[in-house]
Amino acid sequence: MKVVKRDGKSVDFDREKIRIAIRKANDCVSDDDKVTDRQIENIVKYIEGLKKKRMLVEDIQDIIEEKIMNLGKYALAKEYITYRYTRALVRKSNTTDESILSLIKNTNKELAEENSNKSTVLASTQRDYIAGEVSRDLTRRILLPEKISKAHDDAVLHFHDSDYFVQPIFNCCLINIKDMLENGTVMNGKMIEPPKSFQVACTVMTQIIAAVASNQYGGQSVDLSHLGKFVKISKNKFIKSIKKNHKDLKEDVIESIALERLKDEVKAGVQTIQYQINTLMTTNGQSPFVTLFMHLKDDDPYIEENAMLFEEVIRQRYEGIKNEKGVYITPAFPKLVYVLDENNCLKGGKYDYLTRLAVKCSARRMYPDYISAKEMRKNYKGNVFSPMGCRSFLSPWKDEDGNYKFEGRFNQGVVSINLPQIGIIAEGDEEKFWKLFDERLELCREALMCRHEALLGTLSDTSPIHWQYGAISRLGKGEKIDKYLKGGYSTLSLGYIGIYELTMLMKGVPQTEPEGEQFAIEVMKYMRKKCDEWKKETGLGFALYGTPAESLCYRFARIDKEKFGTIKNVTDKGYYTNSYHVDVRQKIDAFSKFKFESQFQPISSGGCISYVEVPNMEKNLKAMEEIVKFIYDNIQYAEFNTKSDYCHVCGYTGEIKINDNFEWECPECGNKDKNKMNVARRTCGYLGENFWNVGKTKEIKSRVTHI
Repeated sequence: MKVVKRDGKSVDFDREKIRIAIRKANDCVSDDDKVTDRQIENIVKYIEGLKKKRMLVEDIQDIIEEKIMNLGKYALAKEYITYRYTRALVRKSNTTDESILSLIKNTNKELAEENSNKSTVLASTQRDYIAGEVSRDLTRRILLPEKISKAHDDAVLHFHDSDYFVQPIFNCCLINIKDMLENGTVMNGKMIEPPKSFQVACTVMTQIIAAVASNQYGGQSVDLSHLGKFVKISKNKFIKSIKKNHKDLKEDVIESIALERLKDEVKAGVQTIQYQINTLMTTNGQSPFVTLFMHLKDDDPYIEENAMLFEEVIRQRYEGIKNEKGVYITPAFPKLVYVLDENNCLKGGKYDYLTRLAVKCSARRMYPDYISAKEMRKNYKGNVFSPMGCRSFLSPWKDEDGNYKFEGRFNQGVVSINLPQIGIIAEGDEEKFWKLFDERLELCREALMCRHEALLGTLSDTSPIHWQYGAISRLGKGEKIDKYLKGGYSTLSLGYIGIYELTMLMKGVPQTEPEGEQFAIEVMKYMRKKCDEWKKETGLGFALYGTPAESLCYRFARIDKEKFGTIKNVTDKGYYTNSYHVDVRQKIDAFSKFKFESQFQPISSGGCISYVEVPNMEKNLKAMEEIVKFIYDNIQYAEFNTKSDYCHVCGYTGEIKINDNFEWECPECGNKDKNKMNVARRTCGYLGENFWNVGKTKEIKSRVTHI
């Protein structure tokens, strides 16, 4: 028998623990009120005789109390209840000592694998992790209602980012970079005036990005098209300077010289952006989690300048950044999102050349991701705008003048629901499923309201860069931010994991089969309906968010496997499938996958992205171009993954294998640090705890537990 502890972990039933607990209570009462060893043994045997595969520790303790009462040992029962209460107080005490000490000693593997962008060895990062552990502990014990904490521990839901919840800061945002560049800003008490050149604008923008990242915990996005104006300013400065110093030159010659100087400045400015973002450290010890958004709009007066800028950004990303050994590698940030529109969708548009360059870059560097302006306009009332750094989307919102506004808005936080666990408990009974689904959605709503209420009353002084100097607003000192938390200005995201597994549990088929598809859409629409109802009831911006939380896919599956055992196509894989995605083991071509998943994206309007895996992408550029054309006509937001492995130390692209010592090892440079390599999923795809099937006939046993 397995005993499910209060933290959700399962341990083997230990009869000796029951004996010890009752004997400790025995020691506190008179002889007449004691129970005998035989009576203790009978209590233990009764519990064992229930022959349950799993029992909650609270249920076992309830049985013990009941049996003691039935024996007429009321004083003993009182002592046992007191013992339980005392133990509960101990559990409520500080629990961070062990986790913090293991962090300092660099033996906390869970933290080391939680965020690949943060090294647990660096002193600056350790400082952030230590603060995070304290916040997590206070959140669990004091700040959250006990039922929410327990639901999180039991993987009923996931209360994201509890390591930052103790502070009045939010998740992610779209920086209002246009306002900050054109009207100036303030950083560290120093006035930053509007830039007078493109190069300076790039420097100011990266400083803003670093300051914003240091005062929130999620990603941020910047619309690069706002820099086009400063490209034009630099060009005009060059023309003015050349005319002043060379009055005899013809206009076309002046234009040509100015253009060459401008190209050099754009190249230097983009280098500034790329290297500043990758070398500036925020207060949490990592590079800013930033996305650069690239959309060529036909009505943009600076469209030619932006085309030049975007081309340079993509070229430099294609080249990569040198690591400490001088090898060009793919930087994790900034992430790039490239918009496909009529002028660049590979159908004879003026800027098709730029899209072909973007595809070439995707083939080597995994970025950019792609947004179809055509499909996005259908889903967001004619608007095209950037996802936030965490890939979530804002809902359309109009200001007092009736204009849609997206930049300067943000997400208050995320809570995700574990869909497969509901299916496991329902055991195919739909009536039971919908009842439990309702209960757990209500629990998610309560958890999201905790996030909202924690931010209410926050003063603008907590983060001047956000609230006083333009990233979000221009509030005065001492003003509360409450008006930006209400009316749908900011969002509260309901995430979800495991549509595939839920459908397998309830219908016995994946969501790609007609019966499964109908059920999956019904579940998705029901979650969306709940978000809309909550929004109407509260006036808050609830949104359904396809959570791109890979680590959460593993956490939910691990806990459910401990609780419910190995279930085929569910807990046997070691992971749950992210959001509405088709499971990686299903055979489906790229076009069919995108077409199928596209129907879920409008429902999941608070966040959605679909991806396909393409082998040897650099050798399949034509095929990738065809997929990009398909994206424009069929799906809002998509990305490519490659099946090739990649070593960040030497830049090797190929297949990384497991050596005789059961370690991943780059065949080119011998790198064995799995945090410095990407090992792609294989078609055979088995992900287990003890081995990985790398072929149809060959199995290599390995100590590696996460691929």
